[in-house]
Amino acid sequence: MTDADAVDFALLLLRCGVGAVMLAHGVNHVWHGNITGTAEWFGSMGMKPAKLHAWLASVTEIGAGLLLIVGLLTPFAAAGVVGVTFVAWAINHRGNGFFIFRPGEGWEYVMVLGLAGIALGTLGPGTWSLDDAFDIIDDLTGTAGLLISAVAGIGGAIALLAVFWRPPTAED
Repeated sequence: MTDADAVDFALLLLRCGVGAVMLAHGVNHVWHGNITGTAEWFGSMGMKPAKLHAWLASVTEIGAGLLLIVGLLTPFAAAGVVGVTFVAWAINHRGNGFFIFRPGEGWEYVMVLGLAGIALGTLGPGTWSLDDAFDIIDDLTGTAGLLISAVAGIGGAIALLAVFWRPPTAED
């Protein structure tokens, strides 16, 4: 195995691992927990309209997960990961401390997924990917990938939160 093969293998593992986690979360929100239950949960955290955001989050998780697994439009898929995890951090995990095992679930898990998303967006998918097969990998790595994954992911999340999130008050 060459050094390039080792890097491609590591990127494939990271893409598939993060992609599978995101895909599983999206599928769980739609089918296993059902979208109505997901919407009620989102609504209880202040996302309005709740059903719209349940669908947006779920479709983003499924789409980003699938795109990461096959390595297609990787920085955009990574931006989806970053955006979803940033929103999850802001509305659910932020006030619960660092560790995931704390009551209410801390933010370590969403932080790791978000950082992995930024890393994948910046590094690209490697040559074992559809981005490489379609010859678009060179245009979407490095600074461009960093800007797409981090700025679009975090910026999109902040815009979504500013427009649609109304944190519950003590009166609620």
